[in-house]
Amino acid sequence: MITRRRFVLVLSAGLLAAPTGLQAQTSGKTWQIGVLSSMQRPPDGLPPATLRKSLAALGYVEGKNVAYAGRWADGKTAIMPALAQELVNEHVDVIVATGWPAAQAAKNATNTIPIVIAFAGDAVGTGLVTSLSRPGANLTGISDMAVELSAKRLELLKETVPKVSRIGVLWNQADLGMTSRYREIDRAARTLGVSVQAHGVLQAEDFDTAFAAMTRDRPDAIFMVSDSLTTINRKRVIDFADAQRIPAMFEFSVLVENGGLMSYGPSFDDAFQRIAYYVDRIIKGAKPAELPMEQPTRFYLFVNQKTAKTIAIKIPDSILLRADKVIE
Repeated sequence: MITRRRFVLVLSAGLLAAPTGLQAQTSGKTWQIGVLSSMQRPPDGLPPATLRKSLAALGYVEGKNVAYAGRWADGKTAIMPALAQELVNEHVDVIVATGWPAAQAAKNATNTIPIVIAFAGDAVGTGLVTSLSRPGANLTGISDMAVELSAKRLELLKETVPKVSRIGVLWNQADLGMTSRYREIDRAARTLGVSVQAHGVLQAEDFDTAFAAMTRDRPDAIFMVSDSLTTINRKRVIDFADAQRIPAMFEFSVLVENGGLMSYGPSFDDAFQRIAYYVDRIIKGAKPAELPMEQPTRFYLFVNQKTAKTIAIKIPDSILLRADKVIE
């Protein structure tokens, strides 16, 4: 696992290598940043605060030289192409696309407007780019480490609950980025001698079907792959796991803060800081095709002790000592 110090050094080096933001402050142009996501529209209707704050630190001041146009599908990925086209029609300067449906829709909608992606799965494996070092076309950003992370998450889950032999995996099978993650989970499980119950969902109603199947044939643990559909329905998954006393692994810390047992994965804030770096480079004239894609360099282990007590398991000290945050 990369250390906090090394991550800070990597991040600082990237920011120091970036242009100073002078052009953003003095060009006289108001840059239009489009934000496209399949997630729920936030209550304030604004793009992620970390993205805006990171761009502000680079000289992009809302109301002065930058404006944001946000489009959220609220989990209805079928409308994503129309939302992407709206941003194209507004002639935004850059599109920030989060999630595979958003990234694919943006790519299909334009081959000229630069696109910066995150949380879209393995960008090469899903065909979004040709390679990480030279993405090609008009798209760059952050790509998942599906292989390494899937194995590590399962190892942590098995260390937490050593008797785990069968895991129920919930994922959105309509999302290619998340399907690739499911496949890597399945491969990693076989390496660890664990079997997988596949519970692919396509819509909210499918969660009840998955829960019924897991009630009939109880898994030893649950692994939820996060996309807009599963995240919007996260409370149902967490409540089911608690009611059935089934340990559950999640990918992002927000789900543990919402009551999930444990998570291991990158930080949203770290990702949006790097997205801001890419947006700045592109505005300064860099071509997306020539900006190497990054992969997360720091991963966070969160554990919810309150949930552990609810489902009557003891978190090993070896896990608690490594956790970045333990919720009591």
